[in-house]
Amino acid sequence: MIRYVLKRLLQMVPLIIGMTFVSFLIIKLAPGDFFTKIELNPSISKETIEFLRKTYGIDKPILYQYFHWLWNALHFDLGYSFSYHKSVSNLISERLINTLELTVSSFFLSWLIAVPLGIIAGVFNGKFLDRGISLFSFIGMSIPNFFLAFILMYFSAKTGFFPIGGVVSQGYENLSLIGKILDRLWHMAIPLVVLVIGSIASLLRLVRSTIIEELNKDYVKLAIAKGLPFRTVVLKHAFRNALNPFLTLVGFDIAGLLSGAALIEIITAWPGMGRLMFEAVMSQDLFLVMGSLYV
Repeated sequence: MIRYVLKRLLQMVPLIIGMTFVSFLIIKLAPGDFFTKIELNPSISKETIEFLRKTYGIDKPILYQYFHWLWNALHFDLGYSFSYHKSVSNLISERLINTLELTVSSFFLSWLIAVPLGIIAGVFNGKFLDRGISLFSFIGMSIPNFFLAFILMYFSAKTGFFPIGGVVSQGYENLSLIGKILDRLWHMAIPLVVLVIGSIASLLRLVRSTIIEELNKDYVKLAIAKGLPFRTVVLKHAFRNALNPFLTLVGFDIAGLLSGAALIEIITAWPGMGRLMFEAVMSQDLFLVMGSLYV
């Protein structure tokens, strides 16, 4: 196990270098940079712009720029954001909290809903209840997340039922603890619903098929023949043995917590890591893009 872990850790080194170098190269190959737009401002002299390029090392060769950035990144210095005028580390730490708040909430809510529904669908296999739950999961799998986000945004814009964009309301500081939690959930409603529906659809199908497979095994038939209550057989025996593939899925879900909500954040104007990276790319904010990718 120690050998395996060390091997995986060593594989991270070329992976990080390869991923960041290709990303850095693509950004640098794009025409212009952040200071190209500033050149159009007649109130800023060319000397000032050249001085800024030299200060941040943007005038150096691409390989020098990349390894200089990588060396600083390995020492937890992600550079300075040109568009926000503050350090990239501070920006990411602010937005990372919002992304984790959204993705962790969707993660737990998805599992809390999908697992019981999957068990019910598996136990009532082929019956009306199973067909209803399966129909719900098929609809969830068929509707793209971004399209559902657009529909909910349009509904909120017309009705004003849910807020569009932002994390909290005005006067948030004056609310009680429960009021603050409810206010955040209210603002999170649209992106949270979109992420939860997308996650439930696929997870529910897996839970259902695994439970059906376990219920058809000999040890379940033997437990029922011995007179154990069916509910005990399902929850205590079948479900326990069905947990293995679910635990593997948890690993994938945790890995996707930071990146999975990126597109939804952009569409729903949720101020998280996805929206931050999108704004950084659009403004060609080199260090902010690289810092976000690195994290």
